[in-house]
Amino acid sequence: MADKKPKGKCCLVGAGPGDLGLVTLRAKECIEQAEVIVYDYLCNPEMLKWAPENAEIIYAGKKAGAHTLTQEEINALLVEKALAGKNVVRLKGGDPFVFGRGAEEAQALAAARIPFVVVPGITSAIAGPAYAGIPVTHRGKNSHVTFLTGHEDPEKAGSSIDFGALAQLGGTQVMLMGVERIESIAREMLAKGMRRDLPVALIRWATTGRQETLVGTLENIAERVTKSGFTAPAVAVFGEVVALREQLNWFEDRPLSGKRIVVTRTRTQAGVLSEELRALGADVIELPTIRIEPPNDLRAFAELVQEAHAYDWIVFTSPNGVTAFFDLFYKLYDDAREIGGARIAAIGAATAQRIKEFRLHVDLQPEEFVAEALVREFRKEGGVENLRILLARAEKARDLLPKELSALGAIVDEGFAYRTVPETRDETGARRRLLEEGADLITFTSSSTVENFLALDLPWPARMQVASIGPVTSQTARARGLEVAVEARRHDIPGLVEAVRKFFLGKSEE
Repeated sequence: MADKKPKGKCCLVGAGPGDLGLVTLRAKECIEQAEVIVYDYLCNPEMLKWAPENAEIIYAGKKAGAHTLTQEEINALLVEKALAGKNVVRLKGGDPFVFGRGAEEAQALAAARIPFVVVPGITSAIAGPAYAGIPVTHRGKNSHVTFLTGHEDPEKAGSSIDFGALAQLGGTQVMLMGVERIESIAREMLAKGMRRDLPVALIRWATTGRQETLVGTLENIAERVTKSGFTAPAVAVFGEVVALREQLNWFEDRPLSGKRIVVTRTRTQAGVLSEELRALGADVIELPTIRIEPPNDLRAFAELVQEAHAYDWIVFTSPNGVTAFFDLFYKLYDDAREIGGARIAAIGAATAQRIKEFRLHVDLQPEEFVAEALVREFRKEGGVENLRILLARAEKARDLLPKELSALGAIVDEGFAYRTVPETRDETGARRRLLEEGADLITFTSSSTVENFLALDLPWPARMQVASIGPVTSQTARARGLEVAVEARRHDIPGLVEAVRKFFLGKSEE
């Protein structure tokens, strides 16, 4: 008789309040090892990029009036996948045991005798107020804090929330999932004796670039919600600590706060640009338009890499080319000295930095990050006549560099290290977000990102403007009918971020 397939296990993982930086190391480790991931509406979908490529990703989002799966169906799904021997990760916004129904999922797993672990997460009940400049406790303001859910009608018979007791208790009250019922909840609080002028704050999409905070009193907060169109998801804070926001608001007062910016770099490269924009307060939508693949003729490139020692110069035009070259080089050789006497040239600071990470010196790097500048530098060096040069570059890249170097008398071999192909996947729902919410700015870091974004044929949001990393990318954008509002003077990621910062700073001063 064949052995039964062993059961898998399930990790109930707190995905934190939204800021990717607030996800725990343990949570990231679980995602990296997952075979199946079941995630919620309030989870930051960017964390899915940590999952293995073959992982099964299942969206089980629930928001008011729209349930992809019921709670019972989610429980059954977790049990089903684990019984099939899978390593399942259940990603839940915030903390799984703080109004997250994680305990119910744990009970279902326990009843099926499936091993499970719980990975706590930072709850929005604390992180949301903190990011709005509101400490939930303060020595001079209160001595206790109460957490409650607003996900029930306080007027119904048998409500589990005793608002009279809360009025007597005082301190700070933090409520999750109650924006839609704020009018009836505020009315009930007032009826049970809470002060009419009690400070109240609602924090929407807390800890993310979409964060908004609405402040009022218990008497007028419902009216302000209606007037402003303030909607869920939001955390509500009731108490004197709300007044500290005037002094402690640190998150919503950054240069790019309130600006939504699209990043079109590859999934693996988007991180640096996204992080720098988020650090300035931007709400970033990562919408990769390209991905990096091996070249069509990998053998031909490998043969050139194997003969690297025979060249006078090796020229790298991008970090991707450096990575592809040395990945192959160290499969062929185990000693960096096998590169021989070849000197190394690089276009761009990021390319040079990637070379240095392989413990090699960059002999030539033009100040401008374009091919034309490198040709000028070679002329200054005394020319390249009869020198052998290997170009490690992308397929279908501009032919200016090999033509110009050949015209100077160099013997040039083009090594196609990689190719860019359109990114067809949209696991994080970025395209849907762009269509529904629009954007203020879209960033292009290469001609291929321009071409492939336009190939998606998405409707262009009404107020979205274009930011380009440099003149070559700008030329491609303009040739395709786009108006470039921002062009980086320094043609790298820090230069692009600085140009975007100055652009919005200038607009705010107009």
